[in-house]
Amino acid sequence: MATQKDSRRLRIKLSIRAKISGTAEKPRLSVFRSNSGIYAQVIDDVKGHTLAAASSKELGLTNGNVDNAKLVGAKVAEKALAAGVSTVVFDRNGYLYHGRVQAVAEGAREGGLKF
Repeated sequence: MATQKDSRRLRIKLSIRAKISGTAEKPRLSVFRSNSGIYAQVIDDVKGHTLAAASSKELGLTNGNVDNAKLVGAKVAEKALAAGVSTVVFDRNGYLYHGRVQAVAEGAREGGLKF
């Protein structure tokens, strides 16, 4: 059963996804945040493929704090650049652009991705 907070995030997420979509030239950088970690994916929505992905679990980080989120952003940027992607559309996935979500975006920018 979804809580009121989850249903609010889902409504915001669907509103955001109605406005943005990833293409092969400009894929979508989607962020998911859980209590124990942070995850980021670069997605081509036209083909339905994930081009690059990184997570705090993959990097061996024990929690998803702001510093670790920045490392995840840098890692996904590194993988995206290796896959030939330099420009992305940022999808905050219904979360506020604050804290860990903002840190992923900053880490990706520092890693060389353009938003």
